[in-house]
Amino acid sequence: MPNLLDYVQSLGQNAFSDLPFSAPDSLALTQIVYLPMETLQGQSVTISGLYTHLAQTYPDGFTDTYQKKRYRLIQACAESDRFASIQITDYINHIDPHQETQFCAATFHLPDGGRYVAFRGTDLTIAGWKEDLNMSFMRVPAQREAVCYVEKTAAAYHGPLLLGGHSKGGHLALFAAAHVPAAVQNRLIRAYSFDGPGVDEDTLSSEAYEHIKARVESYIPQSSVVGMLLCYHPVYQVVRSNTIGLLQHDAMTWQIKNGSFETLPGLDVSAHVTDEALRQWIDHLSLEDRRKLTDTVFYIVSALDSDTVDPLMQDFPASSRKLFNAFRKLDPETRAHTRRIMGDLFSSGASEAARLLLPATMRNTSAITQPATQLAEHLKERQARVKEKQEEIRERLREKIPKLIKNDGDLPS
Repeated sequence: MPNLLDYVQSLGQNAFSDLPFSAPDSLALTQIVYLPMETLQGQSVTISGLYTHLAQTYPDGFTDTYQKKRYRLIQACAESDRFASIQITDYINHIDPHQETQFCAATFHLPDGGRYVAFRGTDLTIAGWKEDLNMSFMRVPAQREAVCYVEKTAAAYHGPLLLGGHSKGGHLALFAAAHVPAAVQNRLIRAYSFDGPGVDEDTLSSEAYEHIKARVESYIPQSSVVGMLLCYHPVYQVVRSNTIGLLQHDAMTWQIKNGSFETLPGLDVSAHVTDEALRQWIDHLSLEDRRKLTDTVFYIVSALDSDTVDPLMQDFPASSRKLFNAFRKLDPETRAHTRRIMGDLFSSGASEAARLLLPATMRNTSAITQPATQLAEHLKERQARVKEKQEEIRERLREKIPKLIKNDGDLPS
């Protein structure tokens, strides 16, 4: 089924005057803002120029799976009439571990004269992940920076505005839309959120949010977990993804048909149960419990001795041992408190989401085991099944097409 890359490649020769700006176009811009532009900060560059810059700066490409997809996407955009000449300005990427802040945004100059502000979602920095969890019990710096960024953009330009983002970027788009002054809100055409966490209850029930909610477009995949965290705008569209579980958070897996997202009537039943259980679990945690849990998780993650969570992604077995040892070093009271909170989560219907969202070190509330050992056993079993299947196929070849096989030495190893 066609995805965002297919959309750009198939409809990229259509000018916006022929095919008006749409949600898939918005999603494409939110993916481009994930790409590194630090060396271009303070400059104006077209999407075509950005691709050329990235090709020269990263001749070997990207190692991260998601960045590889985004690199292919911007290449397609750079080769299309629709996106190539769009200018990008006011790029900012602010990461402050001490303030637990990660904020990144850029402004895209649309051909009709409008300005599209795209907010980046969470990157691999420890500061970014800590700030995401902090949102469950406090206002975070990125929210304030998002509001200031939009206000500054509006002051420098007097036309229509659009906001958008994927993941945390989607949350920042909604938060900024609801907290900028009324004069700026009046110029807002759309605020797009792509599987972004919802806004807090105070924002959701405010007059300011009421003023812009008709201009909000929220999209989440059918098994969304990330996009259903915190409170949420009651109106959202469910998009079909070609993968499963948390992998659906990858917007490059979302399906597009005839220039629009392929939508579904609602969330998967299992996802709905999980999302509701997660929300109830979070709602029943006191603000102090949320703070302590967040601090504990990131104390453990800090054992990786890195500014990013990349080691956890690249070498999970080795990293999990460090996480396990860090958990054991917690004082008894903190360990007991963490196990109690995790026990409440696993007794709810959100246990499957917890297995995907939380470090494996935190999961077992009755006995701590080493995830690396479990993973190794799982891989060993899988390899054995694959080998058995290969042997079965070889035997069938010998039986069905003996004329094509002269001897065992001709068989593939």
